[in-house]
This record gives sequence, structure tokens and C-alpha cells, in this order.
Amino acid sequence: MKAAPVIRSLDHKKDCIQRLIHTGQHYDRRMSELFFEELELPKPDVSLGIGSGTHSEQTGEAIKRIGREFELNRPDIVLVYGDVNSTIAGALVAAKMGIRIGHVEAGLRSFDRTMPEEVNRIVTDQLSDLLFIPSREATLNLQREGVNKEKIRFVGNVMIDTLVRLLPRAMEKGRLDSIGSMNGIPSGFVTEGYALATFHRPSNVDSEVRLKQLVDVMEKIGKEGTKVLFPVHPRTRKRMEQLGLSPNPAYVFLLEPLGYIDFLALQNSASFVFTDSGGVQEETTYLGVSCFTVRPNTERPVTVKIGTNKLVGENITDLADSISKFRSSGISGGKIPELWDGKAGERIADLVITDHIERQ
Repeated sequence: MKAAPVIRSLDHKKDCIQRLIHTGQHYDRRMSELFFEELELPKPDVSLGIGSGTHSEQTGEAIKRIGREFELNRPDIVLVYGDVNSTIAGALVAAKMGIRIGHVEAGLRSFDRTMPEEVNRIVTDQLSDLLFIPSREATLNLQREGVNKEKIRFVGNVMIDTLVRLLPRAMEKGRLDSIGSMNGIPSGFVTEGYALATFHRPSNVDSEVRLKQLVDVMEKIGKEGTKVLFPVHPRTRKRMEQLGLSPNPAYVFLLEPLGYIDFLALQNSASFVFTDSGGVQEETTYLGVSCFTVRPNTERPVTVKIGTNKLVGENITDLADSISKFRSSGISGGKIPELWDGKAGERIADLVITDHIERQ
């Protein structure tokens, strides 16, 4: 979702040649191939097929294979996205080879280094030459860490570029009915109003106690009148199966992972969303849908400050209470943050080309 707008914008630049490296870190078809199709991304020039493993295994294998690719096809600049293991791997290889680095979605901080993503963000930002930030607080984060302000570029949020482009397709007449029929969702779930849930982070999924509490809260919400649709991340489903957790389908309906457009459609029509995803916090803020984030912190504070996102921490009772208060008041509100206008990819492409010209 982050790469597609930049790739599309750079395609329109004269004499700009792109090579797309797909590490294969996200190896489930519904979370990889389907996204390439829906986002109209070009077929990768290189597919590394790294697949699953520990963080260190994934990162190490990505470094080795990306290094070989850069030796064969040395670029003028490497663009890395977000905070996954592929991001830090690409940045490390480029830095050691003296290749310029542009980090898309730079400067975000949760200030929680127990999250692997936080480590990836910090190291990548220290190595990068161009830091493309989605919101203004990212500038302060980077300057506190000693990053030269001349490297920082406020461009807006590329995630929103993709949302803006594909939202009309997500809102097509009959889309929700199609999602329901394709996934076997009982008709009452969608027509009577539903909540949307998504969880995958280790802090919520790996703990037997926490995961059971989350399932219990979903059932409670369903019994109280707002049924829950729960597209289950592969690692979450595996963990639920290990623990024998199977919520009552009359209240909580489990789905396979969805494509981007279908998931966007469900977000847009949900009564509210509860999640531990970073991207969902941003998308719901733009859509004006209330979001309850089951984490003690967020690297996207603008979604809390002016958006529709509410941090409820790790106490499941707080989550249940927050949702109960929302359902009784129906208050959502929120504004769209600055430069979340669907044009961030264009700005990044312009800056990449300008940087290259200036260095000739």
C-alpha cells in the first residue's frame, strides 16, 4: 500500500528506471500476491522468497540476498518502506555499499523498543539520506535523535494515496454482499451493523491469557448486539488453533485474510474497529470510523490527537469499557491530518528525481 503510489508516480518520470525487489517476507498469498493484483503493482523484477522465520533469520537472509542483487544491479537510490524486516535489511545493505537511501514513512516512533518495528525504524532513519515523513511530529522525533533537518521532507501519508484511489471501488454497490457471500458471512452480520477486529502483534497474540481475553471481549460485544467480523492473520489463527480458541460464530465470525479492497470496504462500513495494526489506525482516521487500538502506545499519535483513534492500552477491561461508552454515546468526530490528500507519492517522486539531478 505504501510502495504502489510511489512506483506509479516514478513510472511517469522521464529516464527513471525502477527495479522492484520483493523479499517474500509476507508469504501468504492473500497477504502478498492478491495485494500486488489489487494495487496494480508491477510484477517484481526480483522475488527473494525469504518466507517465515525469526526476526533475525528473516533480516539476515534478506541482507544476504539483497546484497547479491545490488552487486548485479547497483541502483542510484534505494527506497525502503515502513518498518518491516525487509526495510532495515535494504537500508543496511545500501549503506554499506555507499548507495543513497530514501525512507518512506520515516520518523514514526512508539518509544517502545520491545517492538521489533521500532528498532527497524530507528536504525533505518539513522542510515537514510532522504527521510519522507507522513506527519509533522516525525520531524521532532528525528531531530531528537540527531538527524540533520536537511534530510527531512514532509510529504504526507502514502497509505492514504492508496486509500483515496481505491475507496470508490470499495464503495461499489453490492461490494459488502459480495464479501459476505464469498466468505460465508451470515447476512445479519452486515445488515444489522458490525464491528471489525484485527490482531496480529506478539504482545496480543502470543500470550494465552491475552488472546483468550480478546476472544471473550469479542463474544461479549456480539452478545450485546454488535456482531464482530474478525479477518484472522495467519499467525493469529495458528495460535488460536494451538490454544483451542473457537469463538461462537453467532457472535464472532472468523474470516480468512482479505484483500486490500475488501478489507477497506469492511472498515468503511463498520460501526467501529478494534485493532493492534498501525495502518488501520491511519485508514480509520481518514474514513472517520472510530478505532480502538489495543496497545499501550502508537507510532501514529496524530491519529489520536486529531483523528478517530483511541489508545486503550493492554488492559482488556479498558477496551470493553471504552467500547461500551462509545456505543452509548455514538461519538466519533476527528479530522483528516495535514497532507493526507492522496498526493504523497507524487511529492516523493518529484523529490527523488530532484535529488538525483542535483547530485549530477
